[in-house]
Amino acid sequence: MKALATITLKQLRALAGVSESGSITAAAKALNLTGPAVHSQIKALEQQLGATLLQRSADSAGSQLTAAGAALLRTIERMDAVLSHGIEQVRALQTGEMGRITLGVVSTAKYFAPGLVKTLRLLNPGITIVLNVGNRDAILRDIEAGAVDLVIMGRPPRYPVVEAIPLGAHPHGIVAPPDHPLAGRKALSWADLRGETFIAREPGSGTRILMQRYLDQLGDGETYQTAEMASNETIKQAVMAGLGIAFLSLHTVISEMRHGELVLLQTPNAPVSRHWFLVHAAGRHLEPAAERTRDAIQRLGGSFLPAYTEAGVNQSETRGRGS
Repeated sequence: MKALATITLKQLRALAGVSESGSITAAAKALNLTGPAVHSQIKALEQQLGATLLQRSADSAGSQLTAAGAALLRTIERMDAVLSHGIEQVRALQTGEMGRITLGVVSTAKYFAPGLVKTLRLLNPGITIVLNVGNRDAILRDIEAGAVDLVIMGRPPRYPVVEAIPLGAHPHGIVAPPDHPLAGRKALSWADLRGETFIAREPGSGTRILMQRYLDQLGDGETYQTAEMASNETIKQAVMAGLGIAFLSLHTVISEMRHGELVLLQTPNAPVSRHWFLVHAAGRHLEPAAERTRDAIQRLGGSFLPAYTEAGVNQSETRGRGS
């Protein structure tokens, strides 16, 4: 262990140089050193190891490695490979080709976020992406704490201050089971809705906030009955079971609408159009991998977002079946 602490790269390079060139003189020329300097490095290495590493040939024309020198050379070659790999990793980290980032998404985005992560991994296989899902309040706390590098969410917050890039449309509307008395009726009004139970997300959810604004405007501030549930999946099951209706992101119910399990009610000014945004904390340094991922998401131009139609069918899938 004492020898390990005192061995230097210069000493090892000197030994490898003599092995490659066949003599101290040639090694010195290749290493841009003097012959005595190379000789001194190897002598110091031999003293530290307590072993002879070089022996001069019988005609004194050159030097050859001893068995101990050859064993050490194999270690030097492995060390060079590991060091080269490490240097390449540093370069890849600096350019963003490698790295690890955390992508935060609000709960509603979890329906398309895994597909986006798969696309990003294909585009940049050296970047590991950790997906962090939470409601709006939780994601905002993560942004403030620096626990996420990038976030996909709806309306950007006033605080914490963020930089936001629009990604694409995010429609919302009121859904019901297909056998609901209001299903299929045109031009529904607040008078039609006021007696319904609205199954809603928990306080702090972006969908809950948008629902309250929409219904307050529609009903001119009149109160309405709500039943609170903690996830979109539970809400969808409750609506399909006939426990009420729900204001939801239509990106979360496309599958159910496609299979006729839920329908969109024809309420005023619906679907309510909002946008998805890619955000990150303003003024906070983004690591190269996060910058590369941000740019890749922006270049995708929202192509990873579900395509909504009133029938709930993905437009690209419809085109594929008809072609």
